[in-house]
Formats: sequence, structure tokens, C-alpha cells
Amino acid sequence: SSGPKSDRSSCPPARRELPVAAMTVSPEVQAARDKLKAKFENVRTGGKGTARRTKVVKHQNHTADDKQLQAQLKRLGANAIPGIEEVNMFKEDGTIIHFNAPKVQASVGSNMFAISGHAENKKLEELLPGILNQLGPDNLMNLKKVAESFASQNKAAGSSDNDDIPDVGENFEDVSKS
Repeated sequence: SSGPKSDRSSCPPARRELPVAAMTVSPEVQAARDKLKAKFENVRTGGKGTARRTKVVKHQNHTADDKQLQAQLKRLGANAIPGIEEVNMFKEDGTIIHFNAPKVQASVGSNMFAISGHAENKKLEELLPGILNQLGPDNLMNLKKVAESFASQNKAAGSSDNDDIPDVGENFEDVSKS
């Protein structure tokens, strides 16, 4: 009993209780807290205190898709056709799907063509005049529409171009000297 005496008055107070008014939370904040709590309760693998399950993000690997496509084309007996500079596919509405320097594979026995590469949607006017030899009878109406639109533009532009040119008359040297 010769040990030190315990004096509780020198120890700091354990915890001071806050008044109830300081702990009140607005209903909006409480609703948000309850919503977050409900959201994260379903992702625990065990009970309270265990780690949350993390969602594994699957990355899209397009090379795997390309490999599968190439394997199927090989199974069909498709062979690459070298030397094709461009491919144009004509749609019903008059637009064209244009491939520049595509990779073309064909299987004659299966009546199958595979075209891969960068495709662009273009109008017929953008590819003229280089595409004229590829146009068939079904595209003549589209070509006629393009010709009519150019003719109407030239008529409107033609009348304004003549206004800039002065009327010289029969002998232009006399007009230039005056």
C-alpha cells in the first residue's frame, strides 16, 4: 500500500456529451445517408466489418473479335484479294459507303465477300467524276438529280457572273482608249 494513490480528479474527463440540438441532422442529409447505406449494404461478402466486394471491370478486347472473325473466314475458305484500291457500296437513299484501301477477302464457293477497313458515308457528288464508271442503271436517277442540281446552281450563278463583265461593243480598242 505504499504505491501511488489514484487521484481521479487529475485525469481528463472521459467524453463530454454534446447537447441534442447540435446532433440534429436535416431530413435531406439523413435521406442521403440512408440511401448510401442501403446502396453499400448489398455488396458485402460477409457480415459487418468485412471488405466490400469490388466489381471486376471487363475490358473489351477487339483483337480477340478480329481473330475469331479471321478464323471463321479461314474456315469458309476465304482468300485475300490484293490490289483493291477502293470499294463503294451504293445505298437505296443515294449515299455511298466508301472504303479507301480496304482488305478484301472472298470465297467463291460460298459466294461470300468480306470487306474490312475504314468506311465513310459519302454523297454521290463528293465522289464524282471518278465514280462514273462504277454507276449502274439503278443509280441513273441519282445521277440525274445531281445533274439537275448542278444545272440550277449554274443558272443562278451564270446570271450574276455576266453582270461583272462590261459591254465592250464591237471595237474594244476604241473603248479602252477613252
